[in-house]
Amino acid sequence: DVQLQASGGGLVQAGSSLRLSCAASGFTRDDYTIGWFRQAPGKQREGISCITVSDNSTYYVDSLEGRFTISSDKVKNTVYLQMNSLKPEDTAVYYCAADYHYRATTGLYDYWGQGTLVTVSS
Repeated sequence: DVQLQASGGGLVQAGSSLRLSCAASGFTRDDYTIGWFRQAPGKQREGISCITVSDNSTYYVDSLEGRFTISSDKVKNTVYLQMNSLKPEDTAVYYCAADYHYRATTGLYDYWGQGTLVTVSS
């Protein structure tokens, strides 16, 4: 079975950086996509970025303004989300999800990890 483990969240000050990790296991081939999502308090979950592991193609929503970078380490079966210039409005629970089909930042992924909390103080 596919399993995802998100980690790396924490409490940081505005302007700081964090790197989230999504450790993946159970895939039978590498043409899968990992997406990062977040859900802020009182708001709906939103997809923010994704990467297709086989070719490292990436996608970001415009609202990130180039502050986040998604990457993949095939050897470690881990996808990272480097988050720079963090703002208080980035405070949310961050989730990673996976699917063998390209789902971009829709919520249609088949597999979901547990969330990791990112809190950005002003």
